[in-house]
Amino acid sequence: TTVLIALLALTATTCAVSFIDMGKMNAVVAVAIAFAKAWLVALIFMHLRYSRHLMQIVVVAGLFWLGILIALTMSDYLTRGWQ
Repeated sequence: TTVLIALLALTATTCAVSFIDMGKMNAVVAVAIAFAKAWLVALIFMHLRYSRHLMQIVVVAGLFWLGILIALTMSDYLTRGWQ
């Protein structure tokens, strides 16, 4: 129940922050809250907190691959001439 309350509180925080104008920081705050919610879901509901090391390595490898994909996408986007 603690995780449920934390997820509901973070969801309410996301809704509350969406009404506050912080300029470019709105996206940063929203992503930080989403990261916190995803971390809670992964640790508790996906049982990564008490899983074996192989599962933790798989998760880290998946996040590393996601980072590579984001880096390659951003390198393409940032080097275009139409900016």
